[in-house]
Amino acid sequence: MRKTWNFESSLGVFEFPEADKIRSLYFPLCNQALMSSLSPDLHGDIKTGQNSFLLEPVSRINLNSLRTSRNFWVYIDRDKLWSATGVSKNLKQIQEDSFNLQAGLLWQKITRENKKLGLRAEIISFIPATGEPVEIMRVKLTNVSAQKIKFIPTAAIPLYARSADNIRDHRQVTSLLQRVTLNKYGVISKPTLSFDETKHRPNKDYYFVLGVDAKGSSPQYIYPTQEMFCGEAGDLEAPEAVLNNLLPDARPIQGREPMGALRFKEITLWPSGSQVYILIMGIAQDAKAVNRYLNKFNTCGKVEVALQKTKKFWQEKSSSINLSSANSDFDQWFSWVNIQPVLRKTFGCSFLPDFDYGKGGRGWRDLWQDCLGLLLNDPKEARNLLLNNFCGVRIDGSNATIVGKKPGEFIADRNAISRVWMDHGVWPLITTDLYINETGDSGILFKEAAYFCDQHTWRSAKINRGWKAAEGNRLKGITGKIYRGSIYEHLLLQNLTQFFNIGPHNHIRLEGADWNDGLDMAQKFGESVSFSAMYAWNLSKLAELLLKTGRRSIALAKEMKILLKHFDYGNKKEKHKILEQYFTKTGERLSGKKISVDTAALARNLKIKSLWMQQHIRKTEWLNAGFFNGYYDNKKKRVEGKVNGLLKMCLASQVFPLMSGVADKQQANEIIKSVNRYLLDKKLKGYRLNTDFKAQQPSLGRAFSFAYGDKENGAIFSHMVVMYAYALYTRSFAQEGWKVLSSLYSLSANTANSRIYPCLPEYFNSEGRGMYAYLTGSASWFILTLITQAFGVRGEDGDLLIEPKLTAGQFGENPTLSITRSFSGAKVQVNISNPKRLDYGEYRILKASLNSKPLALVDPQRIRIKRKALTGKTQNIISILIG
Repeated sequence: MRKTWNFESSLGVFEFPEADKIRSLYFPLCNQALMSSLSPDLHGDIKTGQNSFLLEPVSRINLNSLRTSRNFWVYIDRDKLWSATGVSKNLKQIQEDSFNLQAGLLWQKITRENKKLGLRAEIISFIPATGEPVEIMRVKLTNVSAQKIKFIPTAAIPLYARSADNIRDHRQVTSLLQRVTLNKYGVISKPTLSFDETKHRPNKDYYFVLGVDAKGSSPQYIYPTQEMFCGEAGDLEAPEAVLNNLLPDARPIQGREPMGALRFKEITLWPSGSQVYILIMGIAQDAKAVNRYLNKFNTCGKVEVALQKTKKFWQEKSSSINLSSANSDFDQWFSWVNIQPVLRKTFGCSFLPDFDYGKGGRGWRDLWQDCLGLLLNDPKEARNLLLNNFCGVRIDGSNATIVGKKPGEFIADRNAISRVWMDHGVWPLITTDLYINETGDSGILFKEAAYFCDQHTWRSAKINRGWKAAEGNRLKGITGKIYRGSIYEHLLLQNLTQFFNIGPHNHIRLEGADWNDGLDMAQKFGESVSFSAMYAWNLSKLAELLLKTGRRSIALAKEMKILLKHFDYGNKKEKHKILEQYFTKTGERLSGKKISVDTAALARNLKIKSLWMQQHIRKTEWLNAGFFNGYYDNKKKRVEGKVNGLLKMCLASQVFPLMSGVADKQQANEIIKSVNRYLLDKKLKGYRLNTDFKAQQPSLGRAFSFAYGDKENGAIFSHMVVMYAYALYTRSFAQEGWKVLSSLYSLSANTANSRIYPCLPEYFNSEGRGMYAYLTGSASWFILTLITQAFGVRGEDGDLLIEPKLTAGQFGENPTLSITRSFSGAKVQVNISNPKRLDYGEYRILKASLNSKPLALVDPQRIRIKRKALTGKTQNIISILIG
């Protein structure tokens, strides 16, 4: 493993001298109002959403090929020109630059030095954590020669100022909408319209680029359009205004591509002398706000204060879970992983150069899985998120597919596609169960929430023609009153309807896809055995949670009584009949009436259904090859095993039978052997999503049309790899679990291959390159697995449980490992000492203490501490000796 970045401190700060040689690198900056991406040479974009981009939208492909970037020019004379960011055309000085990148949570600093010119540029970029919709770029130029240097500095920021949809659609026409105002300190553009031929809307955004020098002085000249700055023969990488030292002219500036080119007065720097320039780029909702932002950041002192506040804000976010292990690089790498759920909550899946969903927002699965990481950091904040999230459930057990920006806001059709993912009912219960264990708040199950409603019914198989958009997206009863059901009712619906939603082999239908979005071509007859196993686990968990509440009865929607019928569950026709009856009853309106159901009887009903599903999967889907078949395709054919002499295997098909307990102990051991034999990449030491099927699978999904080793076709897909590790830990295969979990760190840190900054990417391709950095649900699962399973520090019905499953290798030369996290509003530090370096399975807990007071040992493998024993005023120190 070779790292090309190195950590400098315990705060996640790293140095990456070779970053400028990797064209696909990008770094995230954000607050709740603004999102940015920037490359080592300051390409990238700035936006508030899909329809409001300050800089031209970028993707991985054109991140560095576009000529639009944040640039800063230095003109000494016609033969001595320099781009302080390294973006210029045919200037040999750039080839002579030395370069370094330093970055931390969440700020980036690039340093370029040109000995021949005698100049060094240090550029720090960040978005203030205080919430202003601005990106700040602080440029410091220093004379590193023995002679004085006279030069003209010019900042050059090309404004895009419109929707991402206009990149190709009406690009020139939308430039005609630009209305530029020259401010003393820069350029403001407020387009007249947000251009959309389906419905034009008045534009409310002010896009701006402003600048001052260290003394607060304004630019001497401003070039407000790209035409004026670049000239007829130039472009943004060789602008005639800089190359030929031209001043702005009197040509028209309205209806043109706007430009934030700010030329400051000529300056002379003596040896070791420096000058600082501050650039403020942003998007405001009113003109007065622009001036407020300028006044807040228009001096070096103000910018430094904002920078330190930003560093502190993100360091606190990151250090909510803090590690001290035998590998300090791993600990610091984890500090970046720990903020990834926050980044995805802000960026969604769309607003960094790698993206899945080009229109913005997060999906349903993202919403719940991101909550896993957030829950471990701040359960109180997560509670309201959970309650709002349930408002996206439909009465048919499906859900809205895209999450809006506001709490509880959901949108039905992404890109006008009505699609149902069969796994969506699994995740809410996993997240809710974690919340209850962390807080002891089982009362959340009986809080009420509305249901989502639109024209789609019968799991999007039919359209309710009577539904009108004016009625809103909340389900109503026949009286017109919004219907509200308990959280438990929502969870029950999501899982109980799926029990009846079966295909030809009596497993749950694959529908539009499951977790693997690429399995999207088997909607009629496809089945997911993998997630049938998880639904079986969920039904059992719902029974367990209900009994724990101690309630004798529970109120459910009257129509749900249909789903509680007992019969021979092998009867597929009866299952279809029951589901059709339920959909018919709820397809247009709900009665709004509720019935009281005995909790013991309901729990028994769910347990029986769960047990039947588990036995059915074990009986029909275990293969002689030593693993489970996880799917049936649209031709009703089994997907995995030996097929026409070719062995086919999917990782997901093993993960969920393991995690759910469907796989017995012998089968679990066989699965581990098979995964290592067929799915472990011997060169990269990572676990692939599937074997090479050697052909497209038009009866299963688009995934197999991708090149093998990328995306959902055989990549080392972080999310499924982490869930495999989690499943192994829950089955007490700790050594195997750590091998799997740590493989992702090794792949990430091997930057000679991965070519990414410290983070956990969505996947690694066949070359080991990390793809789709930062915005992945695997980060939440990594946090969950490491904290609650490897270190074993987690909640159990509101109390603190510590059940370490650490391996001897994790201790290395360090006899003690530590983890700090919040629990029950208190800071808890757990120190686990293993002086003999024993492996999991060889050690037991010898003694333990809380704040130096001995704890009684009831179980040699675990300690349970009442939450009331923890104090919120000081850090709680828990010391554990194992041997």
